[in-house]
Amino acid sequence: MSGYVVGLTGGIGSGKSLVAQLFAERGIAIVDSDAIARQLTAPGGAAIPALAARFGPQMVDASGALDRAAMRRRVFADPAERQQLEAILHPLIHAESRRRCQAATSPYVIVDVPLLVEGGGQRTGRYQRILVVDCPEDLQIARVTARNGHDEAAVRAIMAAQATRAERLAAADDVIVNDSDMDALAAAVAGLHQKYLEFSTNPAKANC
Repeated sequence: MSGYVVGLTGGIGSGKSLVAQLFAERGIAIVDSDAIARQLTAPGGAAIPALAARFGPQMVDASGALDRAAMRRRVFADPAERQQLEAILHPLIHAESRRRCQAATSPYVIVDVPLLVEGGGQRTGRYQRILVVDCPEDLQIARVTARNGHDEAAVRAIMAAQATRAERLAAADDVIVNDSDMDALAAAVAGLHQKYLEFSTNPAKANC
């Protein structure tokens, strides 16, 4: 069981998933909240009955999975609907995330939470550290348009629905600035890995 938990977050196109991969390559358990959400909304997933009851059976596709595209369209422009969706999913995600953290055998755990700041998770005491992956907004846009084929307006709309760069940085205990090459990113992860190893065995040092 790993009791030292680092919350990892960052805006779209920041390189957060790549950072998680680099920690995994160092033997650190990664708990991916998006992957948990996909499992909960897959055919037979634990969230499907409540989602169908609240949003209607038309939100479940022929395979028994959540129709993610239809749900995105429904909640994107309606904060009240989005809050209802989160009220169903978030407790289930948190419970499974906690279970996986408790089952982990690495010295510390990275919990990958794209919307950590938006969900107020930094204030719950769930994480001993918050790690934010940061980069300039124009670089975020360039990466996402190249990766996903979205136009700039679509990427900006996604960014507008997320916490601002300033809000994420204000919540951070640690920041990786991912605006250079892979060598620089790997070096930053290596440095934090050593720090987290030390903190996991002597948490008092994190407050020094």
